[in-house]
Amino acid sequence: MAEHTDKIGILVGGGPAPGLNGVIAAVTIEARRNNMTVYGIMDGYKWLVKGDEQDLMNHVRELRISDVSRIHFDGGSILRTSRTNPVKVPNGVQNAVRMLQKLGINYMVTIGGDDTSYGAMEIARAADGKIKFAHVPKTIDNDLPLPNDLPTFGYQTARDLGATLVKNLMEDSRTTGRWYIATAMGRHAGHLALGIAKSSGATLCIVAEEFNHNEFIPIDKVCDILEGAMLKRRAMGNNHGVLVIAEGVAARLSPEELKQIPGVIVDYDPFGNIMLSEIELGKIIKLKIESRFAQRGEKMNLVEINIGYVLRCADPIPFDQEYTRDLGYQAVRFLLSQDEKCRRNSMICVDNGRLTPLPFDEIIDPETKKTAVRYVDTESDSYKVARSYMVRLEKRDLADSDFVRKMAAVGKMTPEDFIARFKYLVG
Repeated sequence: MAEHTDKIGILVGGGPAPGLNGVIAAVTIEARRNNMTVYGIMDGYKWLVKGDEQDLMNHVRELRISDVSRIHFDGGSILRTSRTNPVKVPNGVQNAVRMLQKLGINYMVTIGGDDTSYGAMEIARAADGKIKFAHVPKTIDNDLPLPNDLPTFGYQTARDLGATLVKNLMEDSRTTGRWYIATAMGRHAGHLALGIAKSSGATLCIVAEEFNHNEFIPIDKVCDILEGAMLKRRAMGNNHGVLVIAEGVAARLSPEELKQIPGVIVDYDPFGNIMLSEIELGKIIKLKIESRFAQRGEKMNLVEINIGYVLRCADPIPFDQEYTRDLGYQAVRFLLSQDEKCRRNSMICVDNGRLTPLPFDEIIDPETKKTAVRYVDTESDSYKVARSYMVRLEKRDLADSDFVRKMAAVGKMTPEDFIARFKYLVG
């Protein structure tokens, strides 16, 4: 084969997701088959934006097919990852362009979520056509605006493992007669929490999209939803259950209200996102619910668990193994293509087995200047099915006087007090 002077770089940004190694492997194999030199850049944008050539060289590795031929089975990332934001680092974007040019890279594959794609867009813009970018969308949150409701890679594996974990919690709750609060990842959208809850048949799920998007979410309303479900379950003869809640609910709580809760730290990451790991949403709900029952003279022990970090580095299931191979292959084909639809720096999408590039300038929200978010559609049939199988207070519950008396009795209230307390939840 003739010598090829093209060089391609690969980096991973943001949080881990099952299938990262599959993309790295597929890009490397297809690029090598086209006589390209492949450089794996460690730790996302971290060393590129620093602008120190020696530091960069210490964190770049040339990748060969023998290095990656079996890594698609494995979770994690052989290139690691970071949340470094090129835009927030002084001269970060310009440094990244200069370092990529030092390496002789003329093609770049970035793997990550909305923040990583935004960084790629800014670096591509500064490179002014000298480096062509392909971004492979990754997030277990499943919140990137892919066409035809295509999932982001990693989501299906995270949902699969999450559903297994919640199923086990449901059996534990039944066996021990207790309630669990399981927090799932989903900063902006509740797809993962809802997918886990729907697949496992959890007692109920709460996602931020069910609340008015123009207002902060009152933490007491979240607790009212759970407490109402608990009392309804008791009236039905079951004193146990599992709530799955999306961590994005915490991002919609009032910062002022959060600061008043003992032990809560309100801090922000380099991309300006509130650090949800510091808020401990499940613990806040647990303590409030236990306090409510204690005021009625009853000891109620809830167990809160965050299942988010457990899911991110799981070995990918076959769906994501296959999906990431498609994405990595098509990223290289996009970069090498001279087709008109492949001229602009784009996010890589594979729809029905076909490459469908989404140009950066078409997927950026004009208000936030970042990738648009795909939210849970609470008007969709899929959401309505999920909601219909949850145990939550409904209008018909409060219209049934006998059932209201039962729920009020287990809550040590009068029927009138019960209706006055919870009626607003059912509209």
